[in-house]
Amino acid sequence: MTPTDSSGAVSRRGLIIGAAGVGGVVAAGAAGYALAPVRVKRFFGIRPDFFVPDAPEGQVRLETVWSKARGMDVDLFTAVPDGYGDGAGLPVVVILHGGSARAEGFQEFGFGRFLTQAVLDGAQPFVLAGADGGLLRWEPDPASSDDPQAMVVREMPRWLSERGFDVDRRALWGWSMGGYGCLRLAETQPGWASAVAAFSPAVNAGDAVFADVDRLADLPLGLWCGTDDGFYPAVQDLVSALPTEPVVVEYTEGEAHTRTFWSDQTLEAFAFLAAHL
Repeated sequence: MTPTDSSGAVSRRGLIIGAAGVGGVVAAGAAGYALAPVRVKRFFGIRPDFFVPDAPEGQVRLETVWSKARGMDVDLFTAVPDGYGDGAGLPVVVILHGGSARAEGFQEFGFGRFLTQAVLDGAQPFVLAGADGGLLRWEPDPASSDDPQAMVVREMPRWLSERGFDVDRRALWGWSMGGYGCLRLAETQPGWASAVAAFSPAVNAGDAVFADVDRLADLPLGLWCGTDDGFYPAVQDLVSALPTEPVVVEYTEGEAHTRTFWSDQTLEAFAFLAAHL
């Protein structure tokens, strides 16, 4: 993160560091851009491309299905690793998206390519599946009948079984709001998921996830968060409150709440989840 003085203004040292970094980028062209620290690119408003593996997609689908739990049509995304046909008999990792994402964007994020690469790297094959959950933090809306958590728990197993997947073997993966949703679902539905991977979960002091944290005992859990993420202090508090130590806890220095950070952790998370399906 760029250094600041006590008033929050960018310090002269921070400007010098930033200017030197960008000077190097200009001098070195594309190679310099690739090597420039992410924090330098952020400071000057340059958005680094997020990583996507150079691996083939398998079968990727985006379908529209009716969700009674949500009272609306939702998009349903599924991805099968390349070389595994339609994925019949494969276990499932259910995706809970963050607040700024929807299922229609999962292919652009490269999820199918990440999946194939994870299998090429030695992970046992599985299917990715995710549906639109709105902005309700994957919890029931007390003001309406919209319940994205019920959609995941009650409806997605049927949808995925109809497509030939082994829904009795399932895990959860999410980021930001979806990371919170994965943890909360694991608490309210013990045993529903065999493991949870959460990137930068959007947790705050006083959230229900803290009150029921004992329900996460013995659940294989992986947590990833950047130290420049606004949720980082609360994530640390959550880890301290857990009744059993997570299988994976990774805090990455200088990283924030970004797709770039989440993409960099995806292959590790997929390997972790595959081992627990």
